[in-house]
Amino acid sequence: MIHQNRRKELLSQIDDNAVIVISTNPEQFRNGDVTFPFRPHSDFFYLTGFQEPQAVAVISRSTYTMFLRDKDPDREIWDGERLGLADAPETLKLEKALNINLLGDHLSQLITAENVVYFDEKPCDLDRTLSNLLSSYTLKSLQDPLHEMRLIKDEFEMSTMQRAANISMVAHVLAMQNVSPNMLEYELQSVFDAHFVKNNAVHAYTPIVAGGKNSCILHYIENNKPLKDGDLVLIDAGCEFENYASDITRTFPINGRFSPAQKQIYQIVLDAQLAAIESIKPGISVHKPHEIASNIIRQGLESLGLLSPGEPLSNFYMHGTGHWLGMDVHDVGKYQHNQQHRKFEEGMVITVEPGIYIRKDDKINPIYHDIGIRIEDDVLVTNAGNTVLTEQLAKTIDEIETLMSED
Repeated sequence: MIHQNRRKELLSQIDDNAVIVISTNPEQFRNGDVTFPFRPHSDFFYLTGFQEPQAVAVISRSTYTMFLRDKDPDREIWDGERLGLADAPETLKLEKALNINLLGDHLSQLITAENVVYFDEKPCDLDRTLSNLLSSYTLKSLQDPLHEMRLIKDEFEMSTMQRAANISMVAHVLAMQNVSPNMLEYELQSVFDAHFVKNNAVHAYTPIVAGGKNSCILHYIENNKPLKDGDLVLIDAGCEFENYASDITRTFPINGRFSPAQKQIYQIVLDAQLAAIESIKPGISVHKPHEIASNIIRQGLESLGLLSPGEPLSNFYMHGTGHWLGMDVHDVGKYQHNQQHRKFEEGMVITVEPGIYIRKDDKINPIYHDIGIRIEDDVLVTNAGNTVLTEQLAKTIDEIETLMSED
């Protein structure tokens, strides 16, 4: 019913004579005949709920048809069961199910010359075939209306994203409780690997487990260096549960106690993050949290003599303060309308993740060298303001040190 309602809502926003043609992701080969685990394309799954590869949905006010793989006992012995043509109409609420091998023969029968076809080509063989089959029709992009729908989460999505956040929060707690000096970064990552699998989840993105100077590399993913006593470790890791992502970053001391210099930098980032989160509510510019966080970080760094007035903040804080979150970790939806920052609306979910990254520099007091700190939470915009989906995870200096000292 959820997917049926989404299709109905989407059709109400586009041309009366519209036909939507949308495919799922192809299987991706890792090497030889070995494939990566399959994940459906987010737009396709959002409208259909179907999780098998090699599928094309045709959606209009008069039809809901899907081309998909039929049952194949020989292949199913190797690759697992398929839904098949016979069961697809009832399971997926289709009017018609057709064999994907007959796409070229039957697609044109579902579209007339008067139809406006909504189709967005992905770089894959199936979409190249679709593009050729649709070349004689008037084509429009579905991205704007569909991605605006995906940007506003419904109750089901909010509940699923909270479940993803809950799984990820527990994994971060386990990491804080199990870290120790001389452990390798990938050993700490294994805490997340195990907990996600245990809860039928996967990584929503390649995790960052960055000790010491590696914490100053924004997208560090090697995760293979030893964790040193006295250093911090920055972990940016979140799970995907039932195709919805979480995205959390915590930074904590490997030996369980922050040094005075680490405390100073950490508190600046925390103050910036808390103030940015507090600003989020309907009607406020989506750029406001970044402005607030940047101002607090600048003031904090200037007070420590690390940043001079007029010096670029990007020397220490060089990324945005957040991004949309949903089925994709960097989710769809525009940040601007008519070249103006849009306003927050109820149902949006955004991350808030300010940071400070201090690499070795002769001009900087050595006590601050190789300190990289980022704190990230997932925030749902509500009618009354916001709800932090990841609020229960330790974040203050005292909370983290207390948690890490517990047996």
